[in-house]
Amino acid sequence: MKNNKIKFSILILCIAIFSFQSCDLDETQTVTTLNNLVMEEEFDGNELNSELWSFELGDGSGEGLPGWGNNELQNYTDREENLKVEGGILKISARQENFEGSDYTSARIITKAKFEKQYGRIEARMKMPWGTGIWPAFWMLGANIDEVGWPQTGEIDIMEYDGGEPSVVHGSVHGPGYSGGNAVTKSYEFLDDRLDTDFHVYGIEWGENYINYYVDDILYNQITPESEDLTGEWVFNKPFYIIINMAVGGSFVGPPDSSTVFPQTLEVDYVRVYD
Repeated sequence: MKNNKIKFSILILCIAIFSFQSCDLDETQTVTTLNNLVMEEEFDGNELNSELWSFELGDGSGEGLPGWGNNELQNYTDREENLKVEGGILKISARQENFEGSDYTSARIITKAKFEKQYGRIEARMKMPWGTGIWPAFWMLGANIDEVGWPQTGEIDIMEYDGGEPSVVHGSVHGPGYSGGNAVTKSYEFLDDRLDTDFHVYGIEWGENYINYYVDDILYNQITPESEDLTGEWVFNKPFYIIINMAVGGSFVGPPDSSTVFPQTLEVDYVRVYD
């Protein structure tokens, strides 16, 4: 079930052009295949590995970011109702409930000060939730965020997903001059599948002057310092740490509506990092 071999080939890319709507590929893209495993999180056992992960808690107010800076509606907790590890799977659940002034709860975990990486292949095998207002993400922030702030620190969104569009995934970067609604981004759309019905691998391969984005075996985007929409400084040549979370509401997806069923659960089979 867990396959370490990620293969990028011209044949696969050509097939992808006909199979998927969003694979507008550039033949000059830099593609690497990194296979030296340097971090492997398989979510074995029955609790989160505290040597690798820390919880971020609350609604962001404690960090001076009410709504986590995105008008999000959830309160992050470390309760088992919102995060548990079982059967080799990390499960983050968003719930509709009154909790410390918020109408929703969820969970957010980070590797800050425990695992930080400059360059490599960073990937996770995940199964999405679904529903309007559901916003899971697998992403990275610059390890110097406490010194320089956001967006100067840089942000790499390996996978963002709007639960109201269950066939589409997004990959982006944020930095000075290209953050928030002006992020450099591209979307990948499945024509005949939904991301909440099965696991897929979401990842980047990241080097000094490029960040490649892929879903499963398909390369669908490359961002470089020369990318047309990257109108500011390239801030991605330094260590970053990993974040996995599921927000409810927010500026990207909007609030839940009457069609949204709770709880919703993001499932993560593994996180792996390669040189």
